[in-house]
Amino acid sequence: MKKKPIVTNIKNIATTKFFNIQSMDIEFSNGEKRQYERLKPDGDGAVLVIPMLDDDTVLMIYEYSGGTDRYELALTKGKIDAGESPIEAANRELIEEIGYGARQLSFVKTMTLAPGYQSNFTHIILAQDLYKDSAQGDEPEPLEVVKHKLSDLENLVYNEDLTEARTIAALYMAKEIIRNQ
Repeated sequence: MKKKPIVTNIKNIATTKFFNIQSMDIEFSNGEKRQYERLKPDGDGAVLVIPMLDDDTVLMIYEYSGGTDRYELALTKGKIDAGESPIEAANRELIEEIGYGARQLSFVKTMTLAPGYQSNFTHIILAQDLYKDSAQGDEPEPLEVVKHKLSDLENLVYNEDLTEARTIAALYMAKEIIRNQ
């Protein structure tokens, strides 16, 4: 295993509502020095939830995405609030975004999106045994909830509206987990 480099200095170079852009001075074990930049969000990360209506039916949403300037098909997701566990945040996001809570929530994996320059973590949670519930969330408009079949996953991942890598990976993991239950 490589020896981890030493971070000699971290400096915030810009701050937005959601991110700090940081400059990091790094010294490697061979003496080489580099400066890296990273996006460092506030908080304890985010959750991405795979809500299963039954063993084959996943509930997904269409939500406007500013990064692509279009509506994207994705799984329920959101920031973990202060004092919340990933499991608690997952159930809250489900209730706010799709109108369901879950009696069974299982941690699947923690993922990064682009670890070379982003320091955020997304906790993937499988939600099963759903029940109807609702609460006001922070979405600017109602989200369209749609049903898809994991048995048709190979076609679903080629849907032009489904481009988010975390969602695609989570769907494949959910299909495998449910198959092995």
